Amino acid sequence: MIYLDEAATSPVRREVLEAMWPWLARDFGNPASHHGVGETARVGLEDARARIARLLGGRPGEVVLTSGGTEADNLAVKGIALADPRGRHVLVSAVEHPAVLESAAFLSRFGFEVEHIPVDADGRVTPEALRAVLRPDTTLVSVQLANNEVGTVQPVAELAAVAAEHGVPVHTDAVQAAGVLPVDVAALGVRALSLSGHKLGTPKGIGVLWLHRRQRVEPLVHGGGQQRGLRSGTDDVAGAVGLATALELAQATGTAALAARRDAFVERVLREVPRARLTGHRTDRLPGHASFVLPGVSGESVLVDLEARGVICSSGSACAAGSSEPSHVLTAMGLDAETAQTAVRFTFGAATTTEQLDRAAEELAAVAR
Repeated sequence: MIYLDEAATSPVRREVLEAMWPWLARDFGNPASHHGVGETARVGLEDARARIARLLGGRPGEVVLTSGGTEADNLAVKGIALADPRGRHVLVSAVEHPAVLESAAFLSRFGFEVEHIPVDADGRVTPEALRAVLRPDTTLVSVQLANNEVGTVQPVAELAAVAAEHGVPVHTDAVQAAGVLPVDVAALGVRALSLSGHKLGTPKGIGVLWLHRRQRVEPLVHGGGQQRGLRSGTDDVAGAVGLATALELAQATGTAALAARRDAFVERVLREVPRARLTGHRTDRLPGHASFVLPGVSGESVLVDLEARGVICSSGSACAAGSSEPSHVLTAMGLDAETAQTAVRFTFGAATTTEQLDRAAEELAAVAR
């Protein structure tokens, strides 16, 4: 089997499991307990939090542990908007992950006006597009760092600078970008950033919302007041350790070779697969991401036939799997609904070989014909 769907989830790394195991077995305590077992767990938790903060360029107290990227996005979008009494206007890009889009839609039930920032044909939000829709009552801007369906990288630092001119905080969903792109919250100029562990090689169920220490946010989960009251619930020490380890491993792995394999794969597909068209920005895209539309060919049939040939890929977001509707990302980029439903996405990591990508290109060409 050739697994090329790492944008959906990645295999758990052995190093991550080994780092987590002591906190699942020997040092299993509740970090909020006031005894030796709990104190040991608390020390491990705070060490992991500090490691995560250092890798993001923030402070340990700004790291809010969550159950994953979806919860982090919900806390950022809903929490920031609900905590700001100045305005009721929320801006999100038209190509966001459903976790952001649905969080914003939820706010509209409580009197917020939600507006989608348009994107160009490559799926990018330009500073000019953001400036055109900002208003005096805008309370939040949310634009992802990289798109999960087409791989386009957004100019988040430029967008944050535009928003800062109006005093508007920016949240970025970095779930797809963390580990393969530089993620420095100070350089990006954002006030909140979401990421998820299972895209990096941790078990599913751990994520982070980095939240600037001065950013007000309304908690969504109430209870024991853990994490400065921002997200109650017993802290997942093992998950935090695993996420810190995964981020460190990812940082130590260069992406230049991965991007080179991506480019070679893209060129081969465009050369050998009839009518194939690349979606997303040609160069400003995730290093392990190649997405195409195949006009005149059923995307779902391609996926089924490729799996039968041992190649696992997808048509886009795993969170929209099974939907009969065309991708909102592709239609926002200007593709018609029929073409959007021919999408095929290949996403891969450092362990994916050139030989595997060559085989995938061969099989795609055979299936498309």
